[in-house]
Amino acid sequence: MNILAVELHPQAYDVSCTDTALVVDLVDGRTISAPLVWFPRLSSAAPDQLNNWELLGDGEGIHWPDIDEDLSVAGLLTGSH
Repeated sequence: MNILAVELHPQAYDVSCTDTALVVDLVDGRTISAPLVWFPRLSSAAPDQLNNWELLGDGEGIHWPDIDEDLSVAGLLTGSH
């Protein structure tokens, strides 16, 4: 029996925001999407602020310096925002 191995330390490599969602692409091929309204700082930020993000560590987290917001990829996967 083959069992799909779930990444225990998920890592992001790309981040984008639509008008309604935060979208994070992971190095293992998955894509996470969460409602932007879950994140008040992100939902009230200007598009140029949303596009100015950087990865923390090896992609375990995401930081938006213009609005001082940090999110963990593991937290996004578990729905803890």
